Amino acid sequence: MIAIHNTKGDFGSRWAAYCRDNKLPFVEVDCYSSDIVEQLRSCRVLLWQVHQNKVADRLMAKQLLFALEGLPIRVFPNPQTVWHFDDKVAQKYLFEAVGAPLVPSTVFYRKQEALRWLRACSYPKVFKLRGGAGSLNVRLVKNERQGRRLVKRAFGRGFSPYNGWRSLVERWRHFRQGKDRFSQVLAGVLRLFFPPAYARMSGRERGYVYFQDFIPNNHYDVRVNCVNDRLFAARRGVRPGDFRASGSGLVGLEEHLIPKDALQMALDFTRRLGLQSAAYDFVFEQDRPLIVEVSCVFGYADGQFEWGYWDTELVFHKGPFNPFGWMIESLLKEAPKTEVSL
Repeated sequence: MIAIHNTKGDFGSRWAAYCRDNKLPFVEVDCYSSDIVEQLRSCRVLLWQVHQNKVADRLMAKQLLFALEGLPIRVFPNPQTVWHFDDKVAQKYLFEAVGAPLVPSTVFYRKQEALRWLRACSYPKVFKLRGGAGSLNVRLVKNERQGRRLVKRAFGRGFSPYNGWRSLVERWRHFRQGKDRFSQVLAGVLRLFFPPAYARMSGRERGYVYFQDFIPNNHYDVRVNCVNDRLFAARRGVRPGDFRASGSGLVGLEEHLIPKDALQMALDFTRRLGLQSAAYDFVFEQDRPLIVEVSCVFGYADGQFEWGYWDTELVFHKGPFNPFGWMIESLLKEAPKTEVSL
């Protein structure tokens, strides 16, 4: 039996549809239940779209997935894939340990060390919180004065994990592009006064400060997804008058837009790190791809799964594909053939 947490969610609904289409038995489970291990008694596989903006996921998802790995149940995402999820500082250590071409990144846990570094470093730098998606917690630091202000706040009152103003600006931009309804803009205004539950309950980010080098002359980044040794990708344009591409909605899917060396790098490091699913963001320094960050879950453009994918030889296969089915296929190959005995 295949267990799926939240079959009404994005990944969950796609996993459930794949199971129905292929006559694979599945059951919806509640991973937040205290008796979740008991619920999984007759299951071979568990699939869960862990979400950075869900309070319960932030509290216990990684811990539960690590615990379940001790049973003969195969989980997505597994511990190797999920431990660094939504944690850019953890990813810095991971990529440095394996010699990956990460954008040069610096983290401090002592205020005075960070202030001394700011006096000596070159600018601009890119400030980031360790979590968050869509570039909402990313800022360009143009000089020491701006950097000092961020450092003092990082070691003082800290930062909310939700940036209401930047979120509102993004909603307004999407509305003007015809991608959002005006009601979503109004919801963004309300969020200025009533932040989402995860921001209220998670506490403020403080006690560290994280910077990456700014890599100039990038008018886009490239998102490469690797799932079960197959790849799909998109080129994402930088927002007008900005330096950030993630979450911009300015997407190109054409095969010729995706550099082969970024595809090869994503395939190589996914295999090397034993990741089930990896969505890499790349920028380029003199045409050399540099990794910005990675995630085990991913957003996607409209029509992306109709466009095509690359195989392990980087041969492009044009036409529809289903990465959510790939996830299930891979887990079933590894899963025990009989039900779990607890």
